[in-house]
Amino acid sequence: MRLGEATSGEVRQAATVMAGDDGTLSPIVLIPVGSTEQHGPHLPLNTDTLIAEEIAGRAIHRTDGLMLGPTISVSASGEHAGFAGTLSIGTEVMSQVAIELGRSADWAAGIVFVNGHGGNHAALKQAVATLTYERRPVLSWSPRWPKRTDGGPPDLHAGRIETSLMLAIDPGLVRLERATAGPDTPLDQLLPALRAHGVMNVSTSGVLGDPEGASGNEGERFINDFVADLVHEIEAWRPIDPTPI
Repeated sequence: MRLGEATSGEVRQAATVMAGDDGTLSPIVLIPVGSTEQHGPHLPLNTDTLIAEEIAGRAIHRTDGLMLGPTISVSASGEHAGFAGTLSIGTEVMSQVAIELGRSADWAAGIVFVNGHGGNHAALKQAVATLTYERRPVLSWSPRWPKRTDGGPPDLHAGRIETSLMLAIDPGLVRLERATAGPDTPLDQLLPALRAHGVMNVSTSGVLGDPEGASGNEGERFINDFVADLVHEIEAWRPIDPTPI
């Protein structure tokens, strides 16, 4: 079920129907968390958003008791300041948005933030800590990027992985003819300047990686792996009613 397409009564009824016989509570609401930020000259600004939505949208069909909630599409993207099209609400505001969203979902068994943007890590970590302290069931999940084994530059942003993911999700949005490689710099040398001064300081193209070799088939494999990992994390975390009827 997609939350935004249902009525309040339908959500209430679904919660009753989806509750597990083993005492598991339902529904768990998945909130895709993306961004609106530059992704080099070849990928759209909503790349992280589309990736998060794709993973969450597939996950609801892989296990019971899940509901797809609304997407947060503008988040903490300050590191991409200076690139046209980038929008950001900052880490503190992003954290507060997630906290208030979690607080408002008392009717649900829990909230899972499906995060497609690495820049949201600090905000979601802070939000999860606050909501957990308030005894609200919450989980934040992010895909674990595969490590490169070919000696190429660190694939952090708009490189082969994200390009492959987008070729699997919506190839019409990928401008492969404009693709370019980012700086060929070891990660330990790249990160200090990146964290201190943002992406533009280390890559004028906005790419941190190399799109060369990306393919839709590779992207599909990545998506399947990410969805399987997300479902595994949800199943391991899923709230249990201590006194099931």
